[in-house]
Amino acid sequence: MIGVLTHHWAEKEQFDEARELLDRNGLAQSKAPGFINRVTLVSITDPTKITTLVTWESNEIYDAWRASPERAAVMGGASVLWSKPTESERFEVVN
Repeated sequence: MIGVLTHHWAEKEQFDEARELLDRNGLAQSKAPGFINRVTLVSITDPTKITTLVTWESNEIYDAWRASPERAAVMGGASVLWSKPTESERFEVVN
């Protein structure tokens, strides 16, 4: 099992749209094979920072999601919502 931690920094004036987009992405993810769980966090110290932690059965399943037409449909055009590039890292779940 893996966890994928991703940080997004929304443009201040587009925070609500960015959050809604990430929520739609989470809903689409929840229907994908191999999806386990998703948590969304909003930073207390940086109100433009939205972080998601998503768990998947494996790297291969997550890669399949990243390449899927469902993800492309939800995330298309999202780059205009971010003030800087997203940062993402994968982790092995050990407990």
